Amino acid sequence: MSRDRAVDALRAYAIGGVVLGHWLVTGLVLTGDGGLHQASPLTALPGLSPVTWVLQTLGLFFFTAGFGSTRSLASHRGRAGGWLARRLRRLLLPTVALLGVGAAVLLAATVAGTPDDTLSVALRLAVSPLWFLVPLVFLVAVTSPLRVAVRRWGVARIAAPAVAVVAAVDLTVRLLPAGTDLPPVTVLAAWAVPYLLGVAHADGRLGGRRVAGTLAAGGAAALGALLALGYPVSAVGVPGAGVSNLNPPSLLAVALAVTQVGLGLLARPTLERLLTRPLPGRAVSEVNRHAVRIYLWHQPVLVAVTALTARGGLTLPGLHTAPDSTGWVLARFGWLPLLAAVLVTVVRTGRPRRPGGGGVAGRSAEYAPEASPVYDHRRSGPPDLQEVIAVRDSDPPSRGRADGQSR
Repeated sequence: MSRDRAVDALRAYAIGGVVLGHWLVTGLVLTGDGGLHQASPLTALPGLSPVTWVLQTLGLFFFTAGFGSTRSLASHRGRAGGWLARRLRRLLLPTVALLGVGAAVLLAATVAGTPDDTLSVALRLAVSPLWFLVPLVFLVAVTSPLRVAVRRWGVARIAAPAVAVVAAVDLTVRLLPAGTDLPPVTVLAAWAVPYLLGVAHADGRLGGRRVAGTLAAGGAAALGALLALGYPVSAVGVPGAGVSNLNPPSLLAVALAVTQVGLGLLARPTLERLLTRPLPGRAVSEVNRHAVRIYLWHQPVLVAVTALTARGGLTLPGLHTAPDSTGWVLARFGWLPLLAAVLVTVVRTGRPRRPGGGGVAGRSAEYAPEASPVYDHRRSGPPDLQEVIAVRDSDPPSRGRADGQSR
């Protein structure tokens, strides 16, 4: 089954949005004793909150995960258990590697006398992205029944209960006293909506610009209505804010995911044209190949670069200073190339390899190798007409016809 390059582009954008968003909203401030504590520029610069709508791309991440899992399951010829084991292995092995390396680094940093503040921040930022494994592993495990349900009843009817659960939790949060803890049921319910859209798209149920436009317009209208009802503008959590759209995910997070999916499907022709160029096509392929490893390692890389540069005794703007001005944001942009270079080095260096070639465990859960090129007269332009004649050694006249000699 051929790959959908437009979905590959959306997955690459989703991973890039998560990485860039975290690097821009995570300030690590150097304290007087040499430690680091976490701060967010959104606290001092609330006007930047609408930018989070572009960088909070978890909805697209789950959409492409649903699409990839469904296409992979459809092309699988063996037992469903074997398919699920392979998918989960590609998710969990990079996670185990991160935890193992992270534990060793934290132990070495503790022995070296690293301040407790820095160790606490490093541990929190390294572990916090792992929350996505819980809903993703569950949704991957139930991909087959979800596919059957979408085919029988349609994606709208299947997603409606999940939306209702998120709405009920949102209402409960606002009615209960501040600080009341609720079960994190919306972590699964909210992200099941874009995952179901991915399942439906893999089955060809979201084709056409009308459906894409309906998703984009409906999601945008829901965003406007939710903002009018008093939902926070920021799509991510802001330290000190009473209510967050991401922890737990709210109806605004669901509406944003639907909007992004609709816009992504509308941009399909543009994405396909863009990926015909060598450089964008190669970049998207590499991001898809290492998507899970990029996601898991981008925060540890930020902490490592910040902590190691702090040992030099200099307070570097945009890296060690408080994120309380637009100057900090501009300075942080200047550090992005270094952070990206270190992340690429870590991802490529730590990639597991098998004896014959490329790594398996390092691939993303949605990545599948390109199929071997096969001649297709519908894609390859005007074919060269050839006559293929099967001959037998005992048939000299046939051999004469095949090689063009008269006999």
